[in-house]
Amino acid sequence: MSVQTLYTAATGMESLETKLDVIANNLANVNTIGFKKGTANFEDLFYRHHKMPGSVNAQNELTPTGISVGLGSRVSSVQTDFRQGAFRQTNDQLDVAIEGDGFFQVLDSSGDPVYSRAGNFSINADGNLVLGSAHNGRLVNPPINIPPEATFIEIGPNGTVSVQQPGQTQLANVGQIQIANFINPEGLLKLGENLYAETESSGPANISDPGDPGIGLGVLRQGTQEASNVEPVQELVDLITTQRSFELNSQAVQVGDQILQLIANLRRF
Repeated sequence: MSVQTLYTAATGMESLETKLDVIANNLANVNTIGFKKGTANFEDLFYRHHKMPGSVNAQNELTPTGISVGLGSRVSSVQTDFRQGAFRQTNDQLDVAIEGDGFFQVLDSSGDPVYSRAGNFSINADGNLVLGSAHNGRLVNPPINIPPEATFIEIGPNGTVSVQQPGQTQLANVGQIQIANFINPEGLLKLGENLYAETESSGPANISDPGDPGIGLGVLRQGTQEASNVEPVQELVDLITTQRSFELNSQAVQVGDQILQLIANLRRF
């Protein structure tokens, strides 16, 4: 039994190490625009059944409970929390946040669509609107080109992009930002760089203009960034409790080792 104690406690330590990795990643991204925190979920492993519930005892009676010993735990999933982050006013005309559900659509280097909650846009050398920095940003999909002589850019709550040009009193419409939603956003594949990719688990992207009530899309807020939804205080509390749980499992390993040493010493007599 003491040998099993070592293996069982080891599974707990391994699972808790994964949870520590998730917490560390959350804290590392506390200032990342549009970042969504992760939560590690656990499940117990197989059980060794020494007596099944409902078995007949020596008095020919059904036992109300059995004897089952668990063999540890493992991480079943790392769930992404897509709750809205706080809004941070920047007054930059190319900073846009989604108020509500939805993801910005951009194209990766191979031309495939990927999705993001970050809305820190820039204009590249060709005048195209891109997500991220101007030199390596990803093109917005569908593409939007900003005239080089534009003096002001307005992005409406419904995603319309208009510009002010010299000598003109009226804003000229130059494009439309569309956003996407998914039946199961937690099934999206995290790619890094604030990007997600569609998977069979997430379902296909439902694409429309911001504010479309038919598919529950949010609206856009210009001059605003969506902050990470990580709560540092809660993460620190989780960090401490996880550390203590890890120490308790290591204590179980030490106790199992001491029992094995005692059994080995008994053989000498």
